[in-house]
Amino acid sequence: MTEKQQQRIKDKIKAIRKVLADERRRFGGYDDSRGRRYMPPALYLQIQDYSGAMTYFRWFAKNFPDDIGLPEVLFVWTVALFKTKKLKEAELKATQTFFSNTYVLDKFLGLAIEPIEKDEFISLARPEYAEYFSYSHEQKDLQDFADWLSGFLSSDKFKAIAHEFIRLQQLLLHESPGPVRDQLLKQVRELQAGVASQLSTKQ
Repeated sequence: MTEKQQQRIKDKIKAIRKVLADERRRFGGYDDSRGRRYMPPALYLQIQDYSGAMTYFRWFAKNFPDDIGLPEVLFVWTVALFKTKKLKEAELKATQTFFSNTYVLDKFLGLAIEPIEKDEFISLARPEYAEYFSYSHEQKDLQDFADWLSGFLSSDKFKAIAHEFIRLQQLLLHESPGPVRDQLLKQVRELQAGVASQLSTKQ
């Protein structure tokens, strides 16, 4: 990428952030129905500005604390944490990426996507979504990250969490509304909250 191309991307990031800042000044908060807040992470990754990405993600977490995050945004967040040597945080964010879509990390690593019969009530969680996931282990600047991620996904620690998450989602698929389903949903939230809590203590 040439210096001019990099500058164009930097200018695009600035323009997006300006629009968001202007929205906050005018309305006292963010509506962002067009999803502009999701655009800068991919742009930071293009220019390999991982420190800039981390600054953006800190702003994102502060201003959109309840945003569940798109799978690809969580993925880039994981990459940025890895590239800035925050490996424990990267493990937790990779797990959150897995929670958002159980297929995208396999897609990134070039593994076959094997649909799992489980509760996937939003389109973001479905295997079809992962088919369009554009990041790949073959990208030169992500090969070190791919090696690390492959090792983490093979760890007993991750496998235990992944197994429990999928087990609960499979039970939810066939459970009608009622006390049992409510309890299962509570267990899913607790599993996710446990990971989020560990991450917040490290930031």
